[in-house]
Amino acid sequence: MPVPVPQTIDVNGYPMAYVETPAPADAVGAPLVLVHGSLCDYRYFKPNMAPLGQRRRVISVSLRHYFPEAWNGHDGEFSGEQHAEDLAAFITALDVGPVHVLGHSRGGYVALRTALLAPDTVRSLILADPGVEISGGPIQIPLDSERGNFREKALNAIEAGDIDGGLAIFIDTVSGPDTWRRMVPWFKQMVRDNARTLIGQVAEPRTPLPIDALGALHAPVLLMGGAESPAPYPDVLNALAYAMPEARRMVIQDASHGMNLANPIAFHLAVDAFLGND
Repeated sequence: MPVPVPQTIDVNGYPMAYVETPAPADAVGAPLVLVHGSLCDYRYFKPNMAPLGQRRRVISVSLRHYFPEAWNGHDGEFSGEQHAEDLAAFITALDVGPVHVLGHSRGGYVALRTALLAPDTVRSLILADPGVEISGGPIQIPLDSERGNFREKALNAIEAGDIDGGLAIFIDTVSGPDTWRRMVPWFKQMVRDNARTLIGQVAEPRTPLPIDALGALHAPVLLMGGAESPAPYPDVLNALAYAMPEARRMVIQDASHGMNLANPIAFHLAVDAFLGND
């Protein structure tokens, strides 16, 4: 399936790349902006854009320092805060009013930070296995409590020249054993293209989000998880459900962390049902 021709919008002095499916003639509701997670970029949602775009304009972005930039891993800032500021500025530059935002994994963290930073830009949030820690609540879920510094181990292997070995450590940790070996070629190439973003990710401060602020969000929220997603994602979703008791829940069967790729039909149905005609 071909990827639409990429475009850029200058946000905060950075050319933010994106692809989109234009709104159909009988479009309903606001646009949907898709935000990728670690080691990915706007190509991650390639199989999802056309199905989700049957009813509305769909836009998939690449965050700062991800492909198509060939980042060296050192020059410039890399942080969830910067990515949220960029995403808020990007949505504002679209000039279409508040949009629906779907964030996967680390992209869910960026999406939540964006909603807290600039609530007027976000119409609703869909958080697919978000990589989020919460402060101030009774449920504390450290993202790496059982994952043994996997980011650092992956980066060490990459910097030693074993790129695929390092990427396998990362992908298999977040999605389950042997996932990397079984992934399709386009996914592997995308992840290789973004391997050096792990330098920034290992060094970035991962700031927990305050439970009181999450509870004060007015945007509707859908919490999505893969039925086979490994720890800590199910516990993260439980913690977010506690922090945002009005959020809806959806489990994608026969899927792990990459639920939009493993079971795209169920993923699309869940997204469309949540968004409706809004």
